[in-house]
Amino acid sequence: MKKQISFGQALATVIGSVIGAGVFFKIGTITSQVGSPSATILVWIIAGIISICSGLTISELSSSLTVNGAIEYLDYSYGHIWGFLFGWAQMIVYFPAQIAALTSIFGQQFIALFNLEGVASKTIAILLVFFLMGINLLGTKVAAQMQTVITVLKLIPLALIVGAVFFTKHDPVPLWPITVKATNPVTGMSQGLLSALFAFEGWITVTNLAKEMKNPTRDLTRAIILGLSLVTAVYVLVNYAFMAVLPFKSIMGNANAAYYASMGIFGKLGGKLVTAGILISVYGAANGFMLTGIRTPYILAQDNRLPFSDKLGKTSIRTGVPVFAAFLVNAVAIVMILLGNFTVLTDMLVFVMWTFTTLLAIAVIVLRKREPELSRPFKVPLYPMIPLIAILGGAFVVVMTFFIQFNLSVIGLGITLLGLPIYYWKKMR
Repeated sequence: MKKQISFGQALATVIGSVIGAGVFFKIGTITSQVGSPSATILVWIIAGIISICSGLTISELSSSLTVNGAIEYLDYSYGHIWGFLFGWAQMIVYFPAQIAALTSIFGQQFIALFNLEGVASKTIAILLVFFLMGINLLGTKVAAQMQTVITVLKLIPLALIVGAVFFTKHDPVPLWPITVKATNPVTGMSQGLLSALFAFEGWITVTNLAKEMKNPTRDLTRAIILGLSLVTAVYVLVNYAFMAVLPFKSIMGNANAAYYASMGIFGKLGGKLVTAGILISVYGAANGFMLTGIRTPYILAQDNRLPFSDKLGKTSIRTGVPVFAAFLVNAVAIVMILLGNFTVLTDMLVFVMWTFTTLLAIAVIVLRKREPELSRPFKVPLYPMIPLIAILGGAFVVVMTFFIQFNLSVIGLGITLLGLPIYYWKKMR
């Protein structure tokens, strides 16, 4: 694969993959869980701190290990079976489900914006999958450049909303003292934090581009840390803006809070602004997941760990894109769109993805003890405090998800373990 991805494009992939539809829809859920403006902002800040600590921790791996992404970080730290299971879960469910979910949201919002009655949202979603796949098949550089442009565009509506609130007169949002007005404050804050952490999902996928970055040792670390910091700032400012415009009680549990807030700021134009913002945002997130997701089967096939590895491990001579891997991931995504069960599938893999993310954070401590002489161009600051925050945050998500969504977590774990027969079959051969 050619080294053609710059720092800016990697940064755009982090921001673009994380900021999807959640920035517009999560506020209704979180406000109903914690019950106050101050606690709402607090859970976003805590979620951001945990995510940044996780990014700082895993950045030590990305600078130390000259391998291709999180799959091979797990290979190196724990053995090949762990990397395979992570990649298997991503390839079979995680990436296709994310692409299916985002393109389906795009289809629904596209119909709403242009008032296309009688047009099936699934049709638009599938057309978008084909379009994005076509862009990605043109080459990594083309897809990465598009990701940069879309990320800039998706930040414009958010910047307009925040700017309009901060530069016009609105009632200040009470941020102190911090109060939690849930029936059970501990449960309310826990659920709110869990919801906020889910909105940071997806940043680790940028590690799949490590072998295609011009200077991965330096730029991958910077992209992860700066990207997560900017995402945290966006989430905090946008949520503050929504609460400054609307009465807090009208936001609680309201899935359309962003729409009404923008209407309050910009009038009739506001509704179209939010819808356009959602379109651009989910489009960029879908492209980010496709850009990184089609490389998962390729990475596994490079070590002959999948059936048809000879096909899945090949890249186009002209563009350097893993063509057969792209067809596989997007074919599964289209099936999910047609079946309409992508949301459940996405939820099933939350437990699995965070389990592996937590294992990656633990790997930093493991390698510090096992290989103290390993070259570390970037060392996580304030060691071991920051890795411990990342580990505790990840463990919190894993445990909470397991108890709140027990059945889905068990099914997700079962799907992941279905990869074991393939792993041992290929190993025996």
